[in-house]
Amino acid sequence: MTISTTLRPLAGFAAQVLLLAVLAATVGLTGWGWLAGLLYGLLLCGLLAAGLRRAGMTGLGWANAVTFGRAILAGGVTAMAAGSGAPAWLLAGVAGVALAMDGLDGQIARRTGTTTGLGARFDMEVDSALALVLSVYVAAGQHWLALVIGLARYLSGAASWALPWLNAPLPPRFSRKVVAAEQGIVLVAVASGVLPPVLAVAALVVSVASLAWSFGTDVVWLYRAARVREQARSRWSGAREHALAR
Repeated sequence: MTISTTLRPLAGFAAQVLLLAVLAATVGLTGWGWLAGLLYGLLLCGLLAAGLRRAGMTGLGWANAVTFGRAILAGGVTAMAAGSGAPAWLLAGVAGVALAMDGLDGQIARRTGTTTGLGARFDMEVDSALALVLSVYVAAGQHWLALVIGLARYLSGAASWALPWLNAPLPPRFSRKVVAAEQGIVLVAVASGVLPPVLAVAALVVSVASLAWSFGTDVVWLYRAARVREQARSRWSGAREHALAR
């Protein structure tokens, strides 16, 4: 099932521009803020349009529409972080709303039977982009440790180019979801400025440690799975050669 064409990528970019205009009129956006917001919107809508074409989809389902809404809010956060007169609590509040909506799109997709690979990837990329923007914002104003959180997803992607076995599918793990949610909560809390400096740094340290544990657990599982597959291929190859030699 698809919904109105007003939620397709081109209209989504118009919504992004409207949000930027509202922010400019209320809290003020600098030239850098406008530039960052517009570039984000163009990249978002361009990649989404390309993804829809590859998936053979003519429109967005309800679940993807929710994800698109989250992505547009992330564009507003990007603009405020790049340059605006917005108070920290407003930036953190908008980011918090976008994060709070995470999971809603997945529930809608499952209940309507519209779960797709594109939807799952879209949701993940929006989460990663928002985490990166928040981490840069926090690192610039408070502590560099935040960058570890924001860059982790992209560093793991880069590592998978050199180590293809890192691209293998992972089994579901509830603790992975808990750690991912905790990263967002910590970044929003620190970005808001409500935490004293000592507590902010402590929260970041705990968050980075839990992220390292989660990534490490996945890497170990993937490595062992790759070894098992390689051993199975070797046994099969050996058995085949033995059979042919008989």
